Amino acid sequence: MKKSKLVTGSLSTIFAISLMMGLCGCGSTGGQQEKLSSKVRGIMNSPEFKHTSWTIKVVDLKTGEVLQQASPNMMLDPASTTKLFTVATALDVFGPDYRFTTPVYEQGALSPGGQLNGNLILVASGDLAMGGRVTEGGKIEYTDMDHADANALGNATLTKTDPLAGLDDLARQAAASGVKTVNGNVIIDARLFPTGRPEGDQQASILSPIVINDNLLDITVTPTSPGSPAEIAWRPQTSLYTVTSTVTTVDKGGETDLAVSSPSPGSILIEGSIEAGGGDVVQTYEVEDPESFARTLFIEALGRAGVAVEAPALGANPAGDLPPEGDYTSMTQAALLESPPFSEYAKLILKVSLNYGANSLLPLMAVHEGKKTFEDGLQIEHSFLEKAGVSLDGLIINDGEGGAGKDYICAECVVQLLRYMSTSKDFKAFEDALPIMGVDGSLAQLLGDKSPIKGKVRAKTGTHGTGDLLNDRIALTARALGGYMTASSGRELAFDVSANMIIPEGNVDMAALLNKHASILEAIYEEY
Repeated sequence: MKKSKLVTGSLSTIFAISLMMGLCGCGSTGGQQEKLSSKVRGIMNSPEFKHTSWTIKVVDLKTGEVLQQASPNMMLDPASTTKLFTVATALDVFGPDYRFTTPVYEQGALSPGGQLNGNLILVASGDLAMGGRVTEGGKIEYTDMDHADANALGNATLTKTDPLAGLDDLARQAAASGVKTVNGNVIIDARLFPTGRPEGDQQASILSPIVINDNLLDITVTPTSPGSPAEIAWRPQTSLYTVTSTVTTVDKGGETDLAVSSPSPGSILIEGSIEAGGGDVVQTYEVEDPESFARTLFIEALGRAGVAVEAPALGANPAGDLPPEGDYTSMTQAALLESPPFSEYAKLILKVSLNYGANSLLPLMAVHEGKKTFEDGLQIEHSFLEKAGVSLDGLIINDGEGGAGKDYICAECVVQLLRYMSTSKDFKAFEDALPIMGVDGSLAQLLGDKSPIKGKVRAKTGTHGTGDLLNDRIALTARALGGYMTASSGRELAFDVSANMIIPEGNVDMAALLNKHASILEAIYEEY
């Protein structure tokens, strides 16, 4: 049974994190002299940070002059600031204007009456949105708290776009090309790279070349009156799954405690309680077979477009019936879906810290360079970072997302990357993809509207946390901010401010801890 759980009002409200390795704060500066202003040092010496290890580097973006630093060569868990390295590499490999193209082919003869005597094949290209996040203006839509974090954080907001829009587009094109009936089957060709979780990481999502709604089923739970069943809705709607609920609405002030499970194939159960008056809560279920999921959804889309498919919509994707890989030159193309430019995907990944997308970039880069695997993608990243002048001995990177206990990076390396990107042809796309302080993405709510650095900082966040049952509290095992700042004088800066093991004192809550850490950036802004 596959299960995910949200408990609001308790330790796992804010983070649902796996156990991770710890690091002591006794690292040396690696021969680089500490240089901190009294205000920055004062923040670092706050009681909340007495157990904290720091690596800090702030430089003038143009000249490289070191303005602030503390243990800049000490390697700490960077959490999702790892995505800076992944996306920078991907921009170098693909370029901001690259577009994914997903074709549909007719494998067989099409009669004058529109009967396809064979199979209809959708060839997956690794498009991370497949039209399901694309707005009328051709942008990729995201929310400040994306559904990928719904189970851990509980306050996700779904996009307004239709996750099935791309499949519907392909189905309409197939119908317009003359296909009225498919006598054979509908097949997803997902051989672009191997489907599965990154090796040795059972916490990561299943990666596949075919991605519909991030391969998630969204379940929205709405409270009613106390003592009554909650209302549920889910998307995308499909015959592949039956969703049932035993969620009860409890009194205002009561506990929201939700669990999603799959007691049997095709059956999803959501159970628990939800607080009256507390608003909707989104939970997700990760599909275990992305190819079969996409096949069913495409057959259903074809039906909406007026194309009849004789094969049943439910069932495993018949990949064994595919032609030799890449052998489509003799077949008629019935449809083609073109994605927005890659710069939009860079925004999606960095703005909302999309783990699935960041990890997917590794095999996608490998394929683009004539290779195949997740590990091949990491070797391409190695070559790029070497070219960029990043000190490779200050990095341990095993994924694209920044998984807990998998990656360790020093501030020196982050700043080296940031300075290189500022001189790159891809800089505008890279900078535009970063969350903006107080405006959007993972920085939208940090520090509040009155912060002097609202709109002045573009940076990637990184956060890992763990519960402390003994003391009934949350600890931040990693909190990082790396990016660019326009200081009060107009001076352009590059920075990384990373901390491991931030332990709350007394009644300090998580938002206060995050703001306290970010207040270092306010001090730097005012000083320069």
